[in-house]
Amino acid sequence: MKKDIESKTDIELLVNAFYEKVKADETIGYIFTDVVKVNWEKHLPVMYNFWENSLFYTGTYEGNPMEMHKHLHHAISLSAEHFKQWVLLFANTVDELFEGKTANLAKQRAISIATVMQIKILADRSAADKIF
Repeated sequence: MKKDIESKTDIELLVNAFYEKVKADETIGYIFTDVVKVNWEKHLPVMYNFWENSLFYTGTYEGNPMEMHKHLHHAISLSAEHFKQWVLLFANTVDELFEGKTANLAKQRAISIATVMQIKILADRSAADKIF
C-alpha cells in the first residue's frame, strides 16, 4: 500500500516527478522547455509552495497563476487539450506515488484549477467540459 501525501517532502517528490513527465510530454512539454524556457531552479520551489498551500493551507504561496497563464495563452494559444494533458499527467503521477485522502484531494484540485483556467483563459465554457 502506498502512503498518502503528508508533508512538504511528499509534495516535492510529487512535483519533481510530475515535471519530469511534463518535460518529456509531446503535447505540453514544448510549452515549458521551448516557449517559456522555465528556470527549473526557480519554478520548482514555487510549485512546492503552491501545492503545499493548496493541500495544507500553509500560506506559503504568493502569486497569480491566472495572469501568468493568460499571458502565456496570448503567446501560444493554449487549448483544452493542453489542460487535459496537464491534468492527466498530474493525476497519473499522484496515482503512481501516493494513495489516500490527500492524494485524492490533489487530483481534485488539479481538475478544479485546470477547469477554472480554461473557463477564464479560453472564455469558452464548452472547452472546460472537454477536460473530463
